[in-house]
Amino acid sequence: MSKPKAPRALDEIQAQAITRNMRVSPRKLNLVAESIRDLPAGRALADLTFSKRRIAKQVKKTLESAIANAENNHQLDVDKLVVKLAEVGRGIVMKRFHARGRGRSATVEKWFSHLKIVVEEREPATKPMRDVRPNHKRSATAEPAGEAA
Repeated sequence: MSKPKAPRALDEIQAQAITRNMRVSPRKLNLVAESIRDLPAGRALADLTFSKRRIAKQVKKTLESAIANAENNHQLDVDKLVVKLAEVGRGIVMKRFHARGRGRSATVEKWFSHLKIVVEEREPATKPMRDVRPNHKRSATAEPAGEAA
């Protein structure tokens, strides 16, 4: 006699992937996770591909795994997937020491993180594209360049 099957924690239109013990601090990982939340899966993959952050490669692998889980395990349409949740959690902390002057030492904490990505099948909301240019200011009263009096 075996144990009864656990109920599914997610909705029928959702799939997830979890990566544990990533060697990056949760604070740094959350910066990358924030950039893909509520984006269509294809756009999130493109953003991660061209991100300059080191950890973006591992986040991209986790997102690809969530997309594969949605397609193969739950028969969801890949073109309609949206990143619903990108959750970052604290992992273990390795403690090392750094030698200091006069025979003293200081602790160095090496943080690990957990990442959970949930994708959901829905029509992507037609949000305006985010402007990623720094210091870009657009005012409603500004006149076009050619119409100055």
